[in-house]
Amino acid sequence: MTPRVHETLRMSSAVRFHPRKMFLTRGMGRHREQLTSFELALRNAGIASYNLVSVSSIFPPNCKLVSKAKGIAKLAHGEIVYCVLARNHTDESNRLVAASIGLAIPNDRNRYGYLSEHHSYGQNHRQASDYVEDMAATMLASTLGIEIDLDRAWDKRKEEWKIAGHIVKTTNITQTATGRNGHWTTVVAAAVFCG
Repeated sequence: MTPRVHETLRMSSAVRFHPRKMFLTRGMGRHREQLTSFELALRNAGIASYNLVSVSSIFPPNCKLVSKAKGIAKLAHGEIVYCVLARNHTDESNRLVAASIGLAIPNDRNRYGYLSEHHSYGQNHRQASDYVEDMAATMLASTLGIEIDLDRAWDKRKEEWKIAGHIVKTTNITQTATGRNGHWTTVVAAAVFCG
């Protein structure tokens, strides 16, 4: 193998990354400066020491959802880390902000799932959580080529979605906070790929 071919192969394998694990996290920060409030929110979420790269909304086939502690243990400070990040902020007193990540995972782990991100004003924790999970389930249903009735597809007893005969588990992570006068309040929620 020539050095040039070897380098091309090495580079192509370095660029490819198929995540096998992911964790969810959230945080809130408050400061006089907007950027500092964002940094504090990332610190509160435990992900400020990584170089975060936002990606779109696919939960890879055969990926496993792990705890935040297990996920962070797989990362090194300064590492480039891929994530789906939801973020919102306000400097208005008493304004409610939310950042949410929703996840819809099909029982057939050979299929991919969906992550959804949501940033809202005026929604409480429950409202933002429900909305983002519904959005993830709806996006997954659209890949199956079907429309779902959100009220009929949810099985409260089993806490699962039934979409065209497929069982889909959903979850979310949501951070809300109320603004304070004279300070920026930032909320973040993230799905972080860790291996």
